[in-house]
Amino acid sequence: MLFRTPPEVLLLLVPVLIFSLCFHEFAHAWVAYKLGDPTAKQSGRLTLNPLAHLDPMGSLMILIIGFGYAKPVPVDARYLKNPRTDMMKVAFAGPAANLLLAFVGGTIIRTHIAGGSLILMLYLFTQINIMLAVFNMIPIPPLDGSQIFSGLMVRKNPNLVMKLQMYGPQILFGLILIGYLTEISPLWWVMSPFVNFFLFLFAGI
Repeated sequence: MLFRTPPEVLLLLVPVLIFSLCFHEFAHAWVAYKLGDPTAKQSGRLTLNPLAHLDPMGSLMILIIGFGYAKPVPVDARYLKNPRTDMMKVAFAGPAANLLLAFVGGTIIRTHIAGGSLILMLYLFTQINIMLAVFNMIPIPPLDGSQIFSGLMVRKNPNLVMKLQMYGPQILFGLILIGYLTEISPLWWVMSPFVNFFLFLFAGI
């Protein structure tokens, strides 16, 4: 929880989280626009302005528990030339954008040109973006990974896709709640090998 976080870390953590979430949503909007869907642009989401992306409850969660979410970018599949595959591309754009930011942060860390508070911010920046990318690739609705998984499986097992869309949000909430209320985090068990791999790959940590 953020109230247990040292003030000097908190001052760095909050802007890093806000920027990373906004860049994630901007990437969804940008790819959707490039694929022919103007919905996000018309909704004012093709921007890095935090006011366009931040959700009140998601922002409050950032301040309370150190993790939150932004408003989903609206996408209208009717504008897309290949709706199934293009929606997968739009979904992947967010995690890919976070990995790009993590790569940049990790590269700067490897150069050893930063120190003090800046190196701490770069470490937080790199780690948070990796965590956002990995978390969002989990194939449970409403995470981006579910859109990719559904696109891959909808022709092979539409019943599974339908059930996942129906019950996924409850499953995800339950997994998050278990991790929040106990010292056992099923999500972190899944995420940690990937987070550690990319931290080492990008920053040598």
